[in-house]
Amino acid sequence: MAERSTAAVDVADNDGDEPSAAQAAKATSDGVDTQNGRAADGPMPDKDGERTNTASTAAPELHSGHKLARRYRLEECVTRVDGFSSWRAMDEKLRRAVGVHLMPADHSRARSVLAAARSSALLGDPRFVQVLDAVEENDLVYVVHEWLPDATELTALLAAGPLEPHEAYQLVSQVSQAMAAAHREGLAHLRLTPSAILRTSTGQWRIRGLAVNAALRGITSETPQRADTEAIGALLYAALTQRWPYESDAYGLAGLPKGVGLIAPDQVRAGVHRGLGELAMRALANDGATASRQEPACTTPEELSKAVAAMPRIRPPEPAFTAPPEYQHTTYQQGSYGRTTPAGVTTVQSLPVAPPPPSLQSRTGRALKWGVAALLIAALGLGSWQLADTLLERGTQKGNSGTSNNTKPGTDDSPKETGPGEPLKIQGVSVIGGSVKPALAPKTIDGDHETAWITPEYYNYANFGRLEQENDGSGIIVDLGEVKNVSGLEVDMYVAGQTVEVIAAAPDAANPGTVGAFGQRITKLERTDKKLQATLETPIRTRYVLIHVTELPASGGGYRGGINEIKVLGSAS
Repeated sequence: MAERSTAAVDVADNDGDEPSAAQAAKATSDGVDTQNGRAADGPMPDKDGERTNTASTAAPELHSGHKLARRYRLEECVTRVDGFSSWRAMDEKLRRAVGVHLMPADHSRARSVLAAARSSALLGDPRFVQVLDAVEENDLVYVVHEWLPDATELTALLAAGPLEPHEAYQLVSQVSQAMAAAHREGLAHLRLTPSAILRTSTGQWRIRGLAVNAALRGITSETPQRADTEAIGALLYAALTQRWPYESDAYGLAGLPKGVGLIAPDQVRAGVHRGLGELAMRALANDGATASRQEPACTTPEELSKAVAAMPRIRPPEPAFTAPPEYQHTTYQQGSYGRTTPAGVTTVQSLPVAPPPPSLQSRTGRALKWGVAALLIAALGLGSWQLADTLLERGTQKGNSGTSNNTKPGTDDSPKETGPGEPLKIQGVSVIGGSVKPALAPKTIDGDHETAWITPEYYNYANFGRLEQENDGSGIIVDLGEVKNVSGLEVDMYVAGQTVEVIAAAPDAANPGTVGAFGQRITKLERTDKKLQATLETPIRTRYVLIHVTELPASGGGYRGGINEIKVLGSAS
């Protein structure tokens, strides 16, 4: 029987990162970008007893196209090392990319990996990359985690150069606060390296691999808070200097000169922000002081977070504005009175302006003007007479016949634009799966936009709390009573920000009750506004239409959504 976790877990692969920042001087860079690249296989260097349970079990020999739990299709192996492998995969049920770590169930670390995944699931902090499943099944243990295609590793950012002071400030602030929250719950990372830190397209910093990556590598520490704090200090040092704060090169960064020890960031690179440089030295192993030996060391993420908060806030740089081009003289300008001629600009001589032609003051001119005026008066009178005659004729015809000149009632002289069709009569509605407020479903077709089918409030996760009975999401199934031509729809959502798709069943479907029974697409799966509208170029024939909600927007302390009113457009034939 498969053993499956009942909550989402946070993990992502940082394969090749060192156990803690302090060991970077001893370890080579074997970091793996499991989202954007591929790394060569290889074992992880040991560190002074902090690495345990060395595994000899080989990674499972799977191939692209293999499917786990009849749902996750493996597509590309991005890492194969230390007896486990990491893959980019596709969740065919929710049609989204995910990451998967795989190892044999008899692997010496399989138990600890599952335990770490389930422990980190209890944190539910959005600053950590979320794990979606942790399973033992068919002699395999696998962990499915979130995939962030719009995120960039800190490794790639540092390859382009050091970060701006504001970016480095945001990095240390957000990472230290997140790790402080994790340690308050008894969770440590132990592998905080540049490949474990991601910056999203919105500028937020996220951490992947909480607890799980250390378990995958068999890494432990007697002082986990100190290890994670030192690692954050190394990240800040690298962000300020583009150098790794140890003698060995790592993560694509050059190490410090050999034999000089740990030196302050402003001695490595000119222009380093002084406050951030001292903060990095306080977090690193530096005998409990900064370079100036005036401030105590930070030994926990909580202390580091408070030290960041005590600093003056670093504002983002002002946007640079391009100066407008210098004013240029052109040949259209006549004269230069009151203007100074720029150096190097050739002045244009003023050309004589031809005088205007004389006005029509002669006898012939006066006759011509009177003739033109007479023609205009005659044309105006003729036009007025024709207009009055036309209006009088129309009024007479209408009085005699009692109808207008239109031969068909309800039409006028100009054709009307054709829309997506008329509203179709809805026979009934139901909730897919039947577990989310089925009694409220009729409120979506009662014609009242103030009433709605509203979901309960879920906590920790936007996708219906990750409850097994709502793995497919939820939504409203519309029954049109018979097969009709559907050419569009209008849906008034309860709130904006819900992730929704509209799909239809085949014409011969009878009482479809699962998402898989709806094979005709009307709209793609995406976040919607308060009003969802769609018009099809080619109508589809169906009896059943599903408004499918997969993720809910934040509402207070949890997540909630719903639908106010549904209108399906089309024709019966």
